[in-house]
Amino acid sequence: MTASRLLVRRTEQWFVRQGAPTMIEGYGFFSHVLPRMLPTLAFVAISSLVWLVPLGAAGYGRWVLLSVVLASTVVVSTVLSLFARRMPVFTRPRTIAVLVGYALLPVVVPILQDAIEDTPDSDPVQLALFFAGVFAATWLAVTYGLAALLKAAVRHTLEDLRTSVNLLGRALPPLLFVTLFLFFTGELWQAMNRLEWPRLSLIVALFVAITVLAAAARLREEIGRVEHDLSPPVLEAACQGTPLAEVDPNEPVEARKLTGRQLRNLLVMLAIRQLLQAAVVGLALYAFFVVLGLIVVLPETAEQWIGGPVAYATWLPDVPVALLRNATLFAAFGSMYFAVISMSDAEHRKQFFAPVVEQVERTLAVRAVYLAVRSRR
Repeated sequence: MTASRLLVRRTEQWFVRQGAPTMIEGYGFFSHVLPRMLPTLAFVAISSLVWLVPLGAAGYGRWVLLSVVLASTVVVSTVLSLFARRMPVFTRPRTIAVLVGYALLPVVVPILQDAIEDTPDSDPVQLALFFAGVFAATWLAVTYGLAALLKAAVRHTLEDLRTSVNLLGRALPPLLFVTLFLFFTGELWQAMNRLEWPRLSLIVALFVAITVLAAAARLREEIGRVEHDLSPPVLEAACQGTPLAEVDPNEPVEARKLTGRQLRNLLVMLAIRQLLQAAVVGLALYAFFVVLGLIVVLPETAEQWIGGPVAYATWLPDVPVALLRNATLFAAFGSMYFAVISMSDAEHRKQFFAPVVEQVERTLAVRAVYLAVRSRR
């Protein structure tokens, strides 16, 4: 392998670690996604058969056998993960073998259940839906690098928690100004006392969707700005700490239009970071309103506001359900408000949104240099 090809390949692995695998030129299902799905698919396939083993064996030996099988499953999954990190390309026969083997699992499991005594029967339709769901979830996670993005977002969130005084000190006062007086509205307590948790979850999901839509609108503006500033100093600074650090971009490179998949990948990168950052603020708001409600809202007051018997939480007998639902509602609304404001307000943008955008900007700049190097191979 030539030095140029090796450099390109290491850069492609860097994209995968950054949670932006779609930046790889020629990124496709059979060439890139399926090989990296193999460890998860193999783990699910073997694990689905493991629980059949001890049921057919007798005595304490079945637990030893189960331990051996579980250990073997972990070893096989680990070896396949190391294999997938090399980003192999599957041939057509190997691809067909993997897909056919996985598709046969809903058929093989019921047959083994019939062959092994004392094994509960499974619904073939449910098994097929389960394996199809696992395949779809794994495809989405691998295609858009969700594991790497979540890992990076959690790391940044932990860093935010270390500086949580600064984060919460800036975020909470304006949010409390917007929401505090609404918390003591009797009509809202009546609604929350009757509203079931599934419906409240839909409201939270609506707030999340609004946050993602706002991030998508902002992302297009950021991409347009970055594409107009791909000068050599910008490219050189972006490539520091990457496999392209030794490349000398002595002239501006031409920006290449992003595909729909690449735009979605960047949106996921931006949205995950924003949502986790907003979740920190949301948890603080939730704790604040629960404590405030326990101090201020006495049982008689809650009953008067609700206009009838107060429903209490089963796991917290002395806490009204309306209080917990109110706190959840305001926490979700406050998180959405914080996420949107951090993208639009100049001061909040500099403090909270700029570090998130820097990751997107760096990815686009490295992609530009990567494509230039790749074209000269």
